[in-house]
Amino acid sequence: MGISAKMVKELRDKTGAGMMDCKKALTEAGGDYEKAVKVLREKGIAKAAKREGRVTAEGVIASYVHPGDKLGVMVEINCETDFVARTEKFNTFARDVAMHIAAIAPVCVSREDLDESLLENEREVYRQQALNEDKPEKVVDRIVDGKLEKYIAEIVLLEQPFVRDNDKTVLDLLKEMISTLGENINIKRFVRFRLGE
Repeated sequence: MGISAKMVKELRDKTGAGMMDCKKALTEAGGDYEKAVKVLREKGIAKAAKREGRVTAEGVIASYVHPGDKLGVMVEINCETDFVARTEKFNTFARDVAMHIAAIAPVCVSREDLDESLLENEREVYRQQALNEDKPEKVVDRIVDGKLEKYIAEIVLLEQPFVRDNDKTVLDLLKEMISTLGENINIKRFVRFRLGE
């Protein structure tokens, strides 16, 4: 099957990937559009992993103020060059992340940023709940671990389902952006303000 320029353009418009990458993905997928999207996503994750160690000293501080002016967010997102930091795609991504933080209220950016005492307190609460429900002692640890993982996914920014597309996590969105823009990108830190808190 021949890969038409129209097919390549449609895939490029949807994914933001380069023309040659789109053509290769369509060829590899035998012209199947959905398979080509999957191929691009898989390759994007691999490309993102290669770029992870590179220095991110440029970027933007994006803000979002919710209508009514009672909730606001500032987030620092870094990239490798000021060229990328000035692109519309990068700035849209930064604004989307700020809006997500306003809506979902994560506690920290990544698992590594979590306070160990917070996790210990949660672990103890889940253990006591399981024991109060007369769960067998041999399964209590598995129940506690499962609930703790769910809790972490709810409070860690990179592990939360993205507010505009619940099929992707914020980390998935970040990796797509790294693949699309060709640079390492890092969500460094954020602060969320709510009037009266």
